Amino acid sequence: MAAATVLLLGYGTVVHVVQLVAADLAPYPALPGWLRGYFTGLTVLDPLAAVLLARARRSGVVLAVGVLVTDAAANAWANLVLDPSPGLTPGRVGTAVLTVLALGLVVAARPLWRHAEHDRDSGAAPDR
Repeated sequence: MAAATVLLLGYGTVVHVVQLVAADLAPYPALPGWLRGYFTGLTVLDPLAAVLLARARRSGVVLAVGVLVTDAAANAWANLVLDPSPGLTPGRVGTAVLTVLALGLVVAARPLWRHAEHDRDSGAAPDR
């Protein structure tokens, strides 16, 4: 599950970087500023979570869960609340997929936590 999540976060990184570059560093013009800021911030949070998770760090588990859950919520807000389009749209399908992935990661968080090492900075001994 860790490897799949790292790949998913890597994909998210690429998507957000492409959106930034394609929009001349000003993506999502129709969204409120706080939501634009969040989605732009994912260009840093996604790869950070991926690296920490790939290194089997517990902070990576926490950050990956936080990123995917809040990303699903932000996408739901953008696609279900702010988008006035009727019916099924690509954004709504993407939101559903992201929500399922986020829930899957929440379920997998405990085994990932057990597998991961304590962060060196915490000074705590592993509980294996």
